[in-house]
Amino acid sequence: MTRLIRLSLLAAATCAALPAQSAMAQPRPQRIVSLNLCADQYLMALADPGQIAALTPYARDPAMSAGAAMAQKLPVARGHAEEVLARHPDLILASPFRRREALAAVDGSGQMTVDVPPAESYADIVAQIRLVARAIGHPARGEALIRRMNADLTTIPRVGDGRVAAYYQRRGYMTGTGTLMDELMRRVGLVNLATRLDKPSLARLSLEEMVAARPDFLIVEADAERVVDQGTEMLQHPALRRIPRLTLPQAWTVCGGPAYVQAVRSLAAQLRQAGSSPPAISR
Repeated sequence: MTRLIRLSLLAAATCAALPAQSAMAQPRPQRIVSLNLCADQYLMALADPGQIAALTPYARDPAMSAGAAMAQKLPVARGHAEEVLARHPDLILASPFRRREALAAVDGSGQMTVDVPPAESYADIVAQIRLVARAIGHPARGEALIRRMNADLTTIPRVGDGRVAAYYQRRGYMTGTGTLMDELMRRVGLVNLATRLDKPSLARLSLEEMVAARPDFLIVEADAERVVDQGTEMLQHPALRRIPRLTLPQAWTVCGGPAYVQAVRSLAAQLRQAGSSPPAISR
């Protein structure tokens, strides 16, 4: 009877271990296609270059992609079904909100698809790093990247001193609460004007309303300092020019990802140059 109990326990333990063993035996994808600009950033940070069958064309655009320089040496695909299938992908990284025709074409044909949703917080970025790292077969690289980002963030001081800033974009759009930019501002000790005005995640604020609100800073995209159309011309109005400006490349904030640390560091450095009280350490 004792021997039977031991055999039963051994069989149960063996069965419990099977899923883990199967997961470990899962082959690492070798033909990964990205249909998602944000997934591009994670792939370039975590995958072997030889694993990348195609990124999106936006990956090579320095205005949109923090990894544009690296992407110049990597293949891209426009996302059409025929083009994606021609790459013979064994993993597709996509967006949950834009399941393109390419995905409809490969559904049920054996390719694995992983959705990478937008990041609205640093916690989302961490979760996405782990999601992509596991999917592409490099979980250890994902954890190493997270450790580096965490360590870097702890060294960046909170120099905003509770001053008010507005992330103001072309045509008068202001980024509000519950967004990645909102968290980035709070991380360096700034208060989002949208919070003061009780605005949603994206709201229109006229030139007159912005001047009346009197924020301490305007945060604008680096490209917005150059007038290319009426949308960007508004940001050069003399009334707005009286408000001190902080600039960030859109490529560092549109997706989060590893560039999030660069955005926080840059914002803190600009605030130090603008003058502040003795800093506390960012949490």
